[in-house]
Amino acid sequence: MSKFLVGWAEESIVPGRPVNIVGQLYERISDKVETEITVTALAIESGAEQMIAVSCDLTSVSNDLVKLAREKFVQLGGEVSPEKIIIGAIHTHTAFGYGTPVSVTKGILNEFLPEGKKYTSIEKKRDDIFEGEEALIFLADKIAKAAKTAWDNRAEAKYANAFGRAVVGHCRRVCYNDGSAKMWGDTNHANFSEVEGGSDSGIELIYFFDRDKKLTGIMANIACPAQVLEHHYFISADYWGYTKQNLREKYGKDIFLIPFIGAAGDQCPRDMVRWVDPEQPVKDPHITRENTVLRKADPSMFDIKGCKLIAKRVTNEIIDVFEALEDEEIKIEPIFKHKALTFDLPLRKATIAEYEQAVREIEYYVNKNRDKDTFNFKDNAAMYVYAGTILRYRKQQESEIFPIETHIVRLGDVAFATNPFELFLDYGNRIKARSKAQQTFIFQLTGGRGGYLPTEKAEKGSHYSAYITSGNVGHEGGDLLVRRTVKEINEMFE
Repeated sequence: MSKFLVGWAEESIVPGRPVNIVGQLYERISDKVETEITVTALAIESGAEQMIAVSCDLTSVSNDLVKLAREKFVQLGGEVSPEKIIIGAIHTHTAFGYGTPVSVTKGILNEFLPEGKKYTSIEKKRDDIFEGEEALIFLADKIAKAAKTAWDNRAEAKYANAFGRAVVGHCRRVCYNDGSAKMWGDTNHANFSEVEGGSDSGIELIYFFDRDKKLTGIMANIACPAQVLEHHYFISADYWGYTKQNLREKYGKDIFLIPFIGAAGDQCPRDMVRWVDPEQPVKDPHITRENTVLRKADPSMFDIKGCKLIAKRVTNEIIDVFEALEDEEIKIEPIFKHKALTFDLPLRKATIAEYEQAVREIEYYVNKNRDKDTFNFKDNAAMYVYAGTILRYRKQQESEIFPIETHIVRLGDVAFATNPFELFLDYGNRIKARSKAQQTFIFQLTGGRGGYLPTEKAEKGSHYSAYITSGNVGHEGGDLLVRRTVKEINEMFE
């Protein structure tokens, strides 16, 4: 009989300096830490198979970060094959950027700017900001250390997979009767026709125990990004940070929580019909409302009160499900399989007409603003759609493929399937419905950055999250991802 071994570790990734908070099209410099941000690692071994899963309180994990963290894990003497390390993000918009700043507009705008004009990504450069290569190395070190420590902490264990429900996510794309759609669209409008997609209130859960059936940690998978607090100027792990605090108050400071976000590219923590304005105005032009009605509904899901309410819902459900577990649901000899794969998906292409229109739009914009000395992040917000279209048109002349890393794991009756996208909910639902596993966990934003992966309906409705600029793969690639993922899962369960 193969022993089932589990190990845990957690590392704080709060830097000691202000950071440039990422996740919006305007600059935010951190002013405090609201909740600690961490990386949490779960190591599993059974027989000859191994897996280390790492959840990061970040907006995303880049290919460079994944590669460097694996290299550093090897340098620390890690015994697991680096390809068996799964690294994902909870998509909090109150964490920091790292590595080379991503600004598609910067390079394109510079090509169009008249001589003597320049582009700067931020208005006021500060010398004390923690970012760039320094932040990349810091994060890679922390991920590698957590992964190595979790592996070294392996001990005989048991587990129970379970299911709960808590209302967290809602579709954030609003459709109108002319066939168009908008992210964060106003529903208090005579032309509003429907919310584009559904939502998923399910929580996929796994409870892990030591050999004496003492709870050691919990894996939770929810189809909603951690972006309640996305417009604030502090560091936070959003609703997962408060959920972890709540669970440690209940079960002790040594309890671990490893969260992963399900297919949630079109999901958010806000009810688009029962809209409640943020307590303080935000700079995002997509969020503005002209005809707000005071609703009897949730508190603002832009602010701390709403964030804590979601955490309370999630915490209560995790506790209720745990307390209802029967002894016979706790397992000690699971079938354990792990495949690390590369899928080649078709790159979403820009048409010649879209490319030519993008060139005209940027030329017009630059000419209209020719008296400006400096172009900054506000211009980035205005022109990123067209700049991204130009870049995509150039890229597709050289390659029509977008390769992705994916992991397919079987743990007893449970399947894990990863992808690097902000994957629209419909794709995750199709995978879950066709999977032969008793439960299927979808880990999006894992193993790199793929951008949004919208449905065909969203592409036709257009707008942010469905633009070509928003992601590397379109609905044809989404269909292929579903087929490949279902095939790989079901082969493990034959």
